[in-house]
Amino acid sequence: DLINSTWYQWGIGVMDRAPDFKMPGVRLPFQCVVCKTRTNPKNRRKINSELKQLILKRLPIELKDTDVLCNKCRIKHFYKLSPVENFDNKLIDQSDNEEYQPPVSKKTSFASPPSVRLNIPSTPKSHSRCFICKRPGPKLIVVPSEARFTAFVQRNVIIKSGTRCCPVHMDESQIKDEALQSVKASESAFVNRATVLELLNKLRASCNKTQKRFDFNTLNNEEYVDLTGLNKEAIRDICAGVEGHIRNTPVRDILTTVGIFFFKLKSGLSNTILSIIFGISKSSVRRAIATTRQTLKENFVRLNLGFNHISRQKVINQHTRQLARSLFVDEAGDSSRLILVLDGTYIYIQKSQNHHFQRRSYSMHKGRPLVKPMVIVTTSGHYMSVLGPYLSDGKNNDAKILNHIINTNVEDIKSYVHPGDIFVVDRGFRDSLQLLEDLGIQSKMPSFLPKGETQFQTEVANTSRLVTKVPFIGDFVQIICAVCNKYLPPLSSSCSDDDRLAQHMLQLATQENSLKTEIEESNLDKSRAVWVPVSDTDLEDFPRLTEDILRTLTCGVYQLKLCPGYIQEHLEGDEDIRVHKERSGLIRVRLQSRHVSAKQYNLWIKFNNYEILGWYCKCRSGSRIVGMCAHCAAVIWYLGYGKHRFLGALGVRDWSEYVDDASVVPPTVDSSDSDSD
Repeated sequence: DLINSTWYQWGIGVMDRAPDFKMPGVRLPFQCVVCKTRTNPKNRRKINSELKQLILKRLPIELKDTDVLCNKCRIKHFYKLSPVENFDNKLIDQSDNEEYQPPVSKKTSFASPPSVRLNIPSTPKSHSRCFICKRPGPKLIVVPSEARFTAFVQRNVIIKSGTRCCPVHMDESQIKDEALQSVKASESAFVNRATVLELLNKLRASCNKTQKRFDFNTLNNEEYVDLTGLNKEAIRDICAGVEGHIRNTPVRDILTTVGIFFFKLKSGLSNTILSIIFGISKSSVRRAIATTRQTLKENFVRLNLGFNHISRQKVINQHTRQLARSLFVDEAGDSSRLILVLDGTYIYIQKSQNHHFQRRSYSMHKGRPLVKPMVIVTTSGHYMSVLGPYLSDGKNNDAKILNHIINTNVEDIKSYVHPGDIFVVDRGFRDSLQLLEDLGIQSKMPSFLPKGETQFQTEVANTSRLVTKVPFIGDFVQIICAVCNKYLPPLSSSCSDDDRLAQHMLQLATQENSLKTEIEESNLDKSRAVWVPVSDTDLEDFPRLTEDILRTLTCGVYQLKLCPGYIQEHLEGDEDIRVHKERSGLIRVRLQSRHVSAKQYNLWIKFNNYEILGWYCKCRSGSRIVGMCAHCAAVIWYLGYGKHRFLGALGVRDWSEYVDDASVVPPTVDSSDSDSD
């Protein structure tokens, strides 16, 4: 009974596989006749007559009735072949069957060894570690073939098949640029013939594309910025936000649709040219721009632009520069005040065939048709709102536009702005000052030149400089402003020197221009005999200045940007630098105005061996000491910095030599007095 029980438990499964087995209790070595591997009862199969005939045909071995075949060899060598394909074709006559088609023999592809050496950088193949950061698994993914082909085309790097990396290095189906740049590749690659054929076939398919389409999927981050003004991550984030509102079409996907819109805004090209670039019809370009504009206006702008997109306290805490707070708020001791900068910008448009709109949109100030959006920003450059656009005739100046905004309570601005808040405006808002005062809003505006005066007083010029120091605003509207708020850094941000610069400006604002007093009391602006042409030795004691010192003197960088142009014209024209006969360290310069050809300005600079002691110019803002006018800045920049740094030309080229001048007429010759007559 024990033997029968053992036979039942162990040997019953062998009866149908080894019929000649006659010794129960004795273990026989059931080896596979093909691979000679010892098999267990679950992994062995008996060899029937048909399989025996097929094995004898392929392998020169002798088979016994007790021989078995393992499952691996059976599946690998014999399982996929149908009986008809194996041997029944020789036994069945199909000559009378008209519908019979002989089976097609399948060719088995074998991987060739990596024997082809290419002088192309190659990444190491790693299955257990990321080939980029060398981190071990288990959460690794295999690099797809599209990413490997893109790396070969754009970076000339071969990534071997089966290579794995971390998911953080992938951007959808492509490897991130910064990750690919950090890969350490070998100088050459050993590949097999299959890899070479795969690369050639993909290159051939890529070159034979019938559609000449501009593909945003193949661009890197720098190319995204150059074409759209936004980086790759920002564009893809916008695409994710509009998904569901913009659908894919047979000729353009969501990425292409959004890319066309921002490419249009960045370049200003016509729809006809865009249709050629992207390989789609002009109507498809028009629909892409219209769809993206409507979707972003409804779902994106309201979240990133307007008085409702950000709280008042957040603007005060995070979007108010310390420089503006020190100049305008700290003097009153109230840190809860809101500071906003307002200005009307303009967008040029084509001349309309509608006569009424043509008259209302024509600007006498600019001399061309345009519309005017009103832009409201914080002192850090964060866009609060863009209102309008408005018409540009005389009934729509900056002051009347601001009055309309307040009287109609656009975007509930009266609830957002509190009494005591500060509006920084230019002189175009002078007719709105009374309305702002009635609402309790303080206005900061540069002063006007009094009637009959040719120059601002020093105190007035200094106060005006405190207003114009607040950062400027850009010429952007609605969608672009919303995009700037979300994806781009502020136009201006607080820095560590804001407090120091503000205190320096406030201290200078209370002082008088001592050099102006000296010039006027000594009549040095009228006396010519005391001034002599300068020599090379007269300016040897002029102090050498650094860029930081120049920025401190000018309280900004605007005047410094104009310096090369002033000096280039001064050096190429009638250079006039004179020194005082008796007073050392005092020079007088006559500088050409950049706006009016018939006007020149006299200016004076006082200095010693170590620093600039004073400056004074005859222009409107020349008497201020909170910074200086561009004329004084140009002379100080050149004598203390420019002539030591720029030995040749300053890089400001005069292009008038390529343009004809109708005022230049050669003298006529009277032919009656010629020798030929």
